[in-house]
Amino acid sequence: MTTAFIAHGSCRQHDMGRYHPECPARLDAVSDRLIASGIDKHVQHYEAPEATHPQLARVHDEDYIGMVEAASPESGVHHLDPDTAMNPHSLEAAVHAAGAVVLATDLVLDRECRAAFCAVRPPGHHAERRRAMGFCLFNNVAVGVAHALASGLKRAAVVDFDVHHGNGTEQIFCDDPRVIMTGTFEYPLYPYSGVDPLGPNMHNVPLRAGSGGDAFRKAMTEVCLPALEAHRPEIIFISAGFDAHRDDPLANLQFIESDYAWATQQLLQVADRHASGRIVSSLEGGYDLSALGRSAVEHIRALARL
Repeated sequence: MTTAFIAHGSCRQHDMGRYHPECPARLDAVSDRLIASGIDKHVQHYEAPEATHPQLARVHDEDYIGMVEAASPESGVHHLDPDTAMNPHSLEAAVHAAGAVVLATDLVLDRECRAAFCAVRPPGHHAERRRAMGFCLFNNVAVGVAHALASGLKRAAVVDFDVHHGNGTEQIFCDDPRVIMTGTFEYPLYPYSGVDPLGPNMHNVPLRAGSGGDAFRKAMTEVCLPALEAHRPEIIFISAGFDAHRDDPLANLQFIESDYAWATQQLLQVADRHASGRIVSSLEGGYDLSALGRSAVEHIRALARL
C-alpha cells in the first residue's frame, strides 16, 4: 500500500499578512523539498475535499462554526485574536484543511493507503471547541479523530510533537476515554498549558528550553510509547509540528531531522502492532522554511517506509 499526500490549492491562499510566520510559503517549502528528495514519486497525491458542517460540528460548537463563517472578510484581513486572522480565502482553506484529515482517515480505514500526510494550513491543534487561537481556526486532527470514531473505531490516539502544546486537542478530548493524547512540547511557552493534564487520558511531556533530541527520545520512550501500548489504538493521528527544530525562530528546542524520522519509525511500529499500520499525519507548526521542508520530508520518508 502507498502513502497519501493530501493538499489543496486554497491552503496557499490563506494569508494573515506579509510578516506573519504562518505563511503560504510553508507549503511550498514542503512540496519543493519533497520533489527535490525524489520522494514525491513514491507518494499518491490527493486533493482535499471540504469538511462538511456535521464533521466540523463533532468537535466544534455550532455557534463557533457560525462565528468563523461570519468572520470571513470580503477583502483585507480580519483578526480573531492578535495571532489569528482571516483573509477572503481563509474559510475555504480551513474547511479543506479539516477535510484533508477526513479524507486521510477514510483512505487508511478503507486500506487504499497505509499512511497519509496532510500538507495543509491553517494548522489546527490550538483550536478549541469554541475558540480560534494560535493561528488555528478548526482543529483538523480532532475532526479526523471524531470521524474515525464515528466510522466505528473504538480507540484512537493523537501524538503531538509540535513545540507548542496542543491545548485545543486536549480540551476537545479530555473527557473521552476512547482517545488518548501524548507527545512533547516546550514549557514555558505559548499557550502555557499542558503541565496539568485536563484528563487521565492526556500523557504529554513538557521539555525545558534548550532540550534536544536526547530529551525528546527519552520522553517518547518512557512516557509516550508506553501510553500508546497501553491504549492499543486502532488508528494513530500525528499533529506534526516541526517548530521544535533547532533552526526554528519561534521556540527554543533543539531537534533535528533525524529526531522526527526516529519518532515516526517508532510510531509506525506501534501502528503495526495495534492499528494495522494506520497513521494519519497533519502539518501543524514549523516556521524556518528550510528546516520545515527538510524535517517534513524525513517524516514523510519514514511514513512511506523508504
